[in-house]
Amino acid sequence: MSHVLAAVAWPYANGPRHIGHVSGFGVPSDVFSRYMRMAGHDVLMVSGTDEHGTPIQVQADSEGVTPRELVDRYNRVIVEDLHGLGLSYDLFTRTTTGNHYAVVQEMFETLHRNGYILAKTTLGAISPSTGRTLPDRYIEGTCPICGYDGARGDQCDNCGNQLDPEQLINPRSKINGETPEFVETEHFFLDLPAFAEALNKWLDTREGWRPNVLRFSKNLIDDLQPRAITRDLEWGVPVPLEGWRDRSDKRIYVWFDAVIGYLSASIEWARRSGDPDAWRQWWQNPDSRTYHFMGKDNIVFHSVIWPAILLGYDGEGAAGGEPGRLGRLELPTEVVSSEYLTMEGRKFSSSRRVVIYVRDFLARYDADALRYFIAAAGPESNDTDFTWAEFLRRNNDELVAGWGNLVNRSISMAAKNFGAIPPIDPAGLTEADEALLATTRAGFATVGELIGKHRQKAAIGEAMRVVSEANKYLSDQAPWKLKGEDDKARMGTILHVALQAVSDANILLTPFLPHSAQKVHELLGGTGVHAPMPSIVEVEDLDGGPAYPVLTGDYTVGARWESVPIEAGRELATPKPIFRKLDPSIVDEELARLGG
Repeated sequence: MSHVLAAVAWPYANGPRHIGHVSGFGVPSDVFSRYMRMAGHDVLMVSGTDEHGTPIQVQADSEGVTPRELVDRYNRVIVEDLHGLGLSYDLFTRTTTGNHYAVVQEMFETLHRNGYILAKTTLGAISPSTGRTLPDRYIEGTCPICGYDGARGDQCDNCGNQLDPEQLINPRSKINGETPEFVETEHFFLDLPAFAEALNKWLDTREGWRPNVLRFSKNLIDDLQPRAITRDLEWGVPVPLEGWRDRSDKRIYVWFDAVIGYLSASIEWARRSGDPDAWRQWWQNPDSRTYHFMGKDNIVFHSVIWPAILLGYDGEGAAGGEPGRLGRLELPTEVVSSEYLTMEGRKFSSSRRVVIYVRDFLARYDADALRYFIAAAGPESNDTDFTWAEFLRRNNDELVAGWGNLVNRSISMAAKNFGAIPPIDPAGLTEADEALLATTRAGFATVGELIGKHRQKAAIGEAMRVVSEANKYLSDQAPWKLKGEDDKARMGTILHVALQAVSDANILLTPFLPHSAQKVHELLGGTGVHAPMPSIVEVEDLDGGPAYPVLTGDYTVGARWESVPIEAGRELATPKPIFRKLDPSIVDEELARLGG
C-alpha cells in the first residue's frame, strides 16, 4: 500500500461549472481515486473553489453584491454539482478560509526569506473610465510572439507562452473594449529563472507523463521570466510583510494562492480528522505519489510554477535557503492534463449559450451517463467534441443495450427460474464457462493497469469488452432453450457463470459508474456500501471565519479491486433497468436549447 494524493484543479467560483470543466478535472480524478482506493492505496483527494482575483471583484460589482456574497453563492452551487456527480473528495473546501490564508502566507514568507521573491516596479493596467486595476485575463490583444489576435494578458492560448498585458499589440479591455492605461506600480515577483536548473533536472526524471505535457513543460523552462505574485486589488490574501500587511490595495495574486490550495486543503483535512499532522504522509514521504488533474490551459501552473514554489520553499533553487516551518515538501509525481471538450463543434461559451451546466445536465440525465461519456469519449489526449447525437448513441447502444442488458437478462433469468443465484452443476464447468471466467478475472490486471497509467479511455474500453464477451457467452449458451428437468443443472451453471461475470464486470466499472455499480451490487443480493459516495457537510471555519459547505466522505468501505466469488443461494428479485433508454427526440430538444 502507498500514499496517493489526488490534487484536483480548483474550479473558479464566478459561476456554475459546465460539463467541459468536469471532463478535465472532475471525472478523471475521481475514476483514478476510486480505483486506487479499491486497489488498497491510502488516497487523499483534495480541492475546493478558487475564490480570489479581480474577475470575482469585477463580476460582484456588475451584480451589485460583495465578492464574498458572490463566492458564497457559487461555492455552494459547485459543491452541490460535484456531489451530484459522485466525486469522492476527502475534502473539497475553498480558498477563503483562515487555514488557507495562513498556509499561503507561510509559503510567501519562506520564499521571500530564501531570496526567491523580488520587489519590482512594473506597469499595471488601469481602466481609464473607472480607475480600477484591470486583471491580466480581462485584457486581450494580438500576441507579440505568434501574432494570434485573441491572446490574453497573462497567456496566449494559441502558442502557450506566458505574457504580460503591456506586451500585447493593440490591447483592449474585455469588459468595455477601451484601451487600458499602463501606470507604474510596485509588486513582488517570483524569481522563476532561479529554478530553471532544478526544474529541468526534475522534469528529466519524470516517467510516464503524457508526451505533450512533458514537451510543453520543458519548452517553457528555456524562457522563464520573473512572474508577478501580487496585484493592485482589494480582494485576496493579504501580503504578509511589514508595510504591506495592512494595505487594502495590494493582495497576493490569485494564481499563486490557488496552487497552494492543494497543500492547505490537505492540512485542513488533517486538522478536521483529529490528527493535525496526518497530511505529512502525503507531502513529506518520499514514497508517496502526487497526481495533479486539470485541463491543458493549466499545465504551466502545475508543471512549472507550483514545482518552483515548492523548490523555493524547500530552499532548493539557485539561491539556496532553508525549508519553512512546515518542513521539506515533496514535488508532484505527475501532471495529468486533459485536452479541451467542445460542444457541437464550438467552444463552450456561457455568453453565447454554447454550454450545458452540470446541474442542468443532472436534472435531465443520469450522472453515470455523463461519467461514461467523459471516460469513453472525453478529451483525454485530444480535443473532443461533445454532441447530443453521440451522447444518445453511447447511452442507448453501450450502456443500455450492452451493460444494462447483460445485468437485466442474466439476473431476470436466474430470478425467474431459481429465485436465487443457482449453484454450479457438480459435473463441472465447460471450456466455454472457463474461458469467460478467465476473461473476467484477467480484466482486473488489464483495466487496473490502464487506469493507473491515466489511460481511462482504453480502460473503460477493456471493461466493456468483458461485458461484450459475457453477452456473447449468454447468447451462445442460450440458457432459455434448456427447458427440461434434465437441463436444469446446466441452465443453473450457465447463469451462475453469467452472474459471476456480471459481478466482476461491475467491479471493473465501479470507478467509472459508481451510482449504477451500487444498484447492480444490490440486484445481485449484495448488502452494504459497494461504491461509497461523498456527503455535503456544513462546517465552521477552523480559524473563526464564516461557516461553509464541504464535500467529504468515508471511503474506507466498499468493494476491493478483485474478483469475489458469488454465493449460490443468495436470493434474487426481478431487476429494474439500471439505465434509462433515451428517446431520440432529446437531440433536437437539446440543440434547440443551444440556439441551434
